Amino acid sequence: MNIQPLADRVLVLPAPAEEKVGGIIIPDTAKEKPLQGKVVAVGKGTKDEEMVLAVDDTVLYGKYAGTEVQLEGEKYLIMRQSDILAIIK
Repeated sequence: MNIQPLADRVLVLPAPAEEKVGGIIIPDTAKEKPLQGKVVAVGKGTKDEEMVLAVDDTVLYGKYAGTEVQLEGEKYLIMRQSDILAIIK
């Protein structure tokens, strides 16, 4: 990956949306935006807030968190560390 987030920002690869629910195929327009993903890159933090996230952490984030960016044909979210709600272990 040739991108390095600055300060307290992280780059997250969102988990894929569910294609089926109980045998019913969900059309693209009705799929809910996933609220979890995998951290791909992290910044160095700021003098006031140290970076607690690491690459490969699986995280939960808010529904409207981050800015969507497309890199190498893949969609990512870039957001501040404070937009992350929890780390899934």
